[in-house]
Amino acid sequence: MKYRFLLISVLIAINLTACEVVDNLLTFTVRDESTFTVKSGLPFNSPFEVPTPDVTTNSTSEFENNKTKAELVKDVKLKELKLSIINPTDKTFSFLKAVHIYISTNSSDEIELAYLDNISATTNTINLICTSNKLDQYIKANSYKLRTQVTTRETLTQDVEIKSNMTFRVTADPL
Repeated sequence: MKYRFLLISVLIAINLTACEVVDNLLTFTVRDESTFTVKSGLPFNSPFEVPTPDVTTNSTSEFENNKTKAELVKDVKLKELKLSIINPTDKTFSFLKAVHIYISTNSSDEIELAYLDNISATTNTINLICTSNKLDQYIKANSYKLRTQVTTRETLTQDVEIKSNMTFRVTADPL
């Protein structure tokens, strides 16, 4: 009886380890970026929408480079979303109180992608908190829309251009 229990335990452990190794071999990253501008003269302490251009994905070529196809992708999560101030170069995120970024496509509902509240950064780069939403349908699309909502702590005297760098963790089945 002890022998059977030990054998079953070993087989389960091997199976779990093998599945994890296979998933790691079939996991890769897709990176996208976008820029948006927070306009000067907007009221502070009130949330407002910042126009954000559509993002054209390079996912098809990334899938091919990783020997898979869109229909074989089984899990996509946002791993990192970093915002960096491009212009003016000496500006820091101290002007920003909160930021929330949402993602959608023409055929998919909007969901929250990442956020950061109570920002107290005195640097020109911040990392947002990524949601755990499943993003397969957004990354498989040719493009997706980002909607950015910001709350400022002060009235800006000049426009602030911000670049967002997104890193998605993709797990797929092999071809």
